[in-house]
Amino acid sequence: MKFKKLFDRKNKDYVTIKVNTSNVPDGLLRKCKKCSSIVLAEDVKNNNYICPKCGGYFRVHAYRRIEMVVDKDSFEPMFEGLNTRNPLKMKGYEAKVQALRDKTGLDEAVTTGRATIGGNSVAIAVCDGRFLMASMGEVVGEKIAKTVEYATKENIPVIIFACSGGARMQEGMVSLMQMAKTSAALKRHSESGNLYISVLTDPTTGGVTASFAMLGDIILAEPKALIGFAGPRVIEQTIGQKLPKGFQRSEFLLEHGFIDEIVERKDLRNRLTTILTLHKKDDKSYTDNFNIKKEKSTMAQKKRESIKMITESVKKSAWDRVLASRMNDRPIASDYIDLLFDDFVEFHGDRYFKDDQAIIGGIASFHGMPVTVIAQEKGHNTKENLEHNFGMPSPDGYRKALRLMKQAEKFNRPVICFVDTPGAFCGLEAEERGQGEAIARNLFEMSAIKVPILSIFVGEGGSGGALAMAVANEVWMLENSVYSILSPEGYASILWKDGKKADKAAEAMKMTADDLKQLNVIEKIFKEPVDYNVTTLEFVTDRLKAEMDQFLISKSHLSGEEIVNERYNRFRRM
Repeated sequence: MKFKKLFDRKNKDYVTIKVNTSNVPDGLLRKCKKCSSIVLAEDVKNNNYICPKCGGYFRVHAYRRIEMVVDKDSFEPMFEGLNTRNPLKMKGYEAKVQALRDKTGLDEAVTTGRATIGGNSVAIAVCDGRFLMASMGEVVGEKIAKTVEYATKENIPVIIFACSGGARMQEGMVSLMQMAKTSAALKRHSESGNLYISVLTDPTTGGVTASFAMLGDIILAEPKALIGFAGPRVIEQTIGQKLPKGFQRSEFLLEHGFIDEIVERKDLRNRLTTILTLHKKDDKSYTDNFNIKKEKSTMAQKKRESIKMITESVKKSAWDRVLASRMNDRPIASDYIDLLFDDFVEFHGDRYFKDDQAIIGGIASFHGMPVTVIAQEKGHNTKENLEHNFGMPSPDGYRKALRLMKQAEKFNRPVICFVDTPGAFCGLEAEERGQGEAIARNLFEMSAIKVPILSIFVGEGGSGGALAMAVANEVWMLENSVYSILSPEGYASILWKDGKKADKAAEAMKMTADDLKQLNVIEKIFKEPVDYNVTTLEFVTDRLKAEMDQFLISKSHLSGEEIVNERYNRFRRM
């Protein structure tokens, strides 16, 4: 047809046009609801069902979604043929359900089954918005519950793709009960030590948001997906005002701490593969998968030894070390993560209020072993300093850290913490959200976590803000890092009414690595090059790797109770 030339793939600049579609074959064209452009359906399909003009996401049918994420020919449908009842005797309901079955080829609004992703076995459920907006009635709830129960029995992860308008009005209270049913099934799955990944797509609202969609160990979302309990129109009618742009979208939820990551559709399969692989279950000790790398070339070793000799010849005062710990070009936590770990996947949010960027954390691989990594992050420059609040966490940051530690305990992953903070953030909003409670809760809960915890001080270690990341089996320090009850300036102001005596206070406080080693507050000290920055970081990380190997091996044969007792006795001796 003549108009087809307008969609020539060589022409990358799509334009909005008016087309007489009366003679156009069905299915040839698609209209983007985001920008109203008419585009070739084939182009949409080949672009992961994303508008080639504006980048807007089309909704994806269940079986196409499955095809996009699972290994080829691995999906086996399960729990089909369940009968949809009409508990309210709603006129026309059965006919409407049957009509949708005939039109979509689906038996209900969710497709369930078993598959593999990257070779990892999973149980999977995918909602399809074509079927009564994927509202959750009895059959949807039953299929999801059965899928989760199957995953629990088989000891495998479950992945649910949510896309729903919420509870199914035509089934009344029977629909409401599905929220409790699916949540209870997921609780049993969780307590058996299994992984649940929830993937939120547009839209995820109502009773689905208030049940299985928000209960994932890991919650992913597509960009700009509408996610919320009450719909936008309901909220606007209730409060009598317009909602701000972006409200209830994925990006809003990420900022407010409710989802772990926004993943582009083209990246989702790879992201799921990485997460599943890092959660793969076996009967081995977590160190049995170690792949300890051999020493690098002799030339590299000699280079490190020459740097070491320079280091050992330098003597510094306590105040010199305080200043060194604060240097702008000093490596920050993310630099250590980049060099020490593979496959780091950052998770966001405390699940309550906010994603505090002063603390970053997630899962990674260390010599083939899954670990949880949590770090206080300052940033490299002024822009990053402001984004990360200069490494001063709010209560939300400490709650995020604790959430990740509890997750590590569930999946039997060691926890590696990097400490670098002037102290916990002091501000009005921090007090309003319970800064003291958040720090206290970390101390309380960390003392009983049944996996090894290692805390490494790489810069400043300010008071309770640092301790809330350092209730560990062992605490290590770089030689120019510091750890103290208060900043030297604050200490001098309190004791001597003169903040200018900070250098004197630094000596009196015994805050250096050497001082704290003598006080038995820490276990190990790591030397630094004189010019310590990202270009010389490898000198330190190579030694850290070797010592971390030994730490993890030494803890691998301890039971959870023995790990907890070791940590308790460590602090009990102080």
